[in-house]
Amino acid sequence: MRLHRNLVFTVIDSLLAIFNEGEYADKVVARALKKDKRWGSSDRKFVAETIYEVVRWKRLYTEIAEVKEPFTRDDIWRIFAVWAVLRGITLPDWKYFENTPARKIKGRFDELSKTRKYRESIPDWMDELGVKELGEELWTKELAAQNQQAKVVLRVNTLKTTKEKLRAQLMDLEIETEFHDGYDDALILKERANVFMTDLFKEGLFEVQDGSSQLVAPFLDVKPGMRVVDACAGAGGKTLHIASIMENKGQIIAMDLYESKQKQLKLRARRNGAFNIEYRIIDSTKVIKKLHDKADRVLIDAPCSGLGVLKRNPDSKWKLQPEFIDQIKQTQREVLQDYSKMVKVGGKLVYATCSVLPSENQEQVNHFLTTETGKNFQLIKDHKVLASESGFDGFYMALMERIK
Repeated sequence: MRLHRNLVFTVIDSLLAIFNEGEYADKVVARALKKDKRWGSSDRKFVAETIYEVVRWKRLYTEIAEVKEPFTRDDIWRIFAVWAVLRGITLPDWKYFENTPARKIKGRFDELSKTRKYRESIPDWMDELGVKELGEELWTKELAAQNQQAKVVLRVNTLKTTKEKLRAQLMDLEIETEFHDGYDDALILKERANVFMTDLFKEGLFEVQDGSSQLVAPFLDVKPGMRVVDACAGAGGKTLHIASIMENKGQIIAMDLYESKQKQLKLRARRNGAFNIEYRIIDSTKVIKKLHDKADRVLIDAPCSGLGVLKRNPDSKWKLQPEFIDQIKQTQREVLQDYSKMVKVGGKLVYATCSVLPSENQEQVNHFLTTETGKNFQLIKDHKVLASESGFDGFYMALMERIK
């Protein structure tokens, strides 16, 4: 591989923004890809994948490069040099790479790779928490899986097309996909491609949604004609999946704290042809109280640590703090207590997270079932998805029924 100066400079600028300014990697990458309209697909791929790779392996690379935060521009060049050497890329004779100790870099890599926190590039506290909750063996497997590049998974919008028809249309665009047993609406790309630029996406024939996330809406056991509340809808990936399963019949109430998220959902719903969705901002407790005992189904896609989706959001390893984990667990308890009251007798509730920690998952459900509100529910089933077993994101979902 030959390194091109303008592409590498974009990567360096982007890494400075992520590491020193605290910007989110996905937003920085999106901005970087708009920098030069002359770039081809291979150029864009290099920029995006290199940024994510360096972010993913930040701890390992900074240890090898012997640099510490806050990073100078020269520090970022040293980190980049480590990335290049470890990938067998010949460094050009630019001044930034003068005296790069290639043999020392490889030796340090071999030495540090014997220790999990360096090998998997993770903060000490997060490594200790994972071992405490999952045990050494499972946590080691899960971390390795979370450092693999995430697959691109499409969810077919069955309001507009079928899986077989969409697969054939994508094949016409030379985008190859495959089915996966147990994921009824999923098409998995064999090679990464910018599917957002296709007319098929613009016409609302599919959304990009990880396989594990696609399990949640069917788990909720929705039927056409029901009243369903998506209590933490966000930008609405699961809301839209619910709409397709309900065939646009019945009512979906999509709730969120943030109007910006609902604006995204409205745009996506219009593109998807999903027109049975109502939008409500949770700006007071009255919004929830008005729906007490009125919903056939309630989905609580709870705020969480995101420790099941590190492969998709590698920068969260460096943004998360131990105090946040404690705070989010308290929020999860409160959300379960408050939002579960919208379920009517005989209705069902799903509590879901994109975390692999039992303390955010099974333990939260077990605690809820012992509370005054929770005593009205019984657990029907739960499902834990590990990245190391599924190849998709880590997820958890529990289905409960209100019995009185």
